[in-house]
Amino acid sequence: MKKLFTIVFSALLLVALAACGQGGETAPAEEGEATQVEATKIVVGASNVPHAEILEQAKPLLEEEGIELEIVPFQDYILPNKALEDKEIDANYFQHIPYLEDQIAENGYDFTNAGGIHIEPIGIYSQKYSSLDELPDGAKVIMSNSVADHGRVLSLLEVQGLITLKEDVDKTTATFDDIAENPKNFEFEADIDAGFLPQVYNNGEGDIVLINTNYAIDADLNPLEDAIALEGEESPYVNIIAVRTGDENNESIKALVDVLHSEEIQNYIIEEYNGAVVPVKE
Repeated sequence: MKKLFTIVFSALLLVALAACGQGGETAPAEEGEATQVEATKIVVGASNVPHAEILEQAKPLLEEEGIELEIVPFQDYILPNKALEDKEIDANYFQHIPYLEDQIAENGYDFTNAGGIHIEPIGIYSQKYSSLDELPDGAKVIMSNSVADHGRVLSLLEVQGLITLKEDVDKTTATFDDIAENPKNFEFEADIDAGFLPQVYNNGEGDIVLINTNYAIDADLNPLEDAIALEGEESPYVNIIAVRTGDENNESIKALVDVLHSEEIQNYIIEEYNGAVVPVKE
């Protein structure tokens, strides 16, 4: 009888212990005992190059922390923010800060910058001229129809000594009306989607074409070799991880940003893109 009581008591104790382990936090592990981390999945929308490529490198590092990363590729600059707003993705990685601010103002998005990852220097390309000094009077300058990029492009042209902007203007939001001096009487064309600019360049249209680095690389252009001028590393246009406001405190999002700031990922960016993409840590 005593033996039967012992068996029944032991069985009840095991059931109770099992019940305590369901739906609650994992009990602290004894020293030297491996802990089991519950897998978490995050879905991130990204441009193909370089964003999705960089995220692919982050996958195994996140897996080590029990986080599964799903990457959803996008081909334009509009849909990733719509997908984030509609909760189809948890974050996106394709845009710089001025563009995010412009989209928030235009569409009322409640988004937050969860962390800056890299800079893609915008380049000036030409099929006709090998240097900016060769540009003729009245040269046609072709750029993206993205208003958020216009200040950036105009600032680059000013840095290269081609135009002068008004002194009191915020150069990140500068428009054509803010040009104070245009000594070569450049003709500006800004009605083409950014993704088609490499095709415009390859067709030999315009005298110079200003192309975002991600689209240039995606079209097999090497910004360091093919561009006749390139934006400097001091650019304020940092590409970021954007999330719905409040999600920047999500542990999985913070882990994603930390991994993208890791030495391994930063070294990958430097080695893979040879300066055409510049990592940042902020």
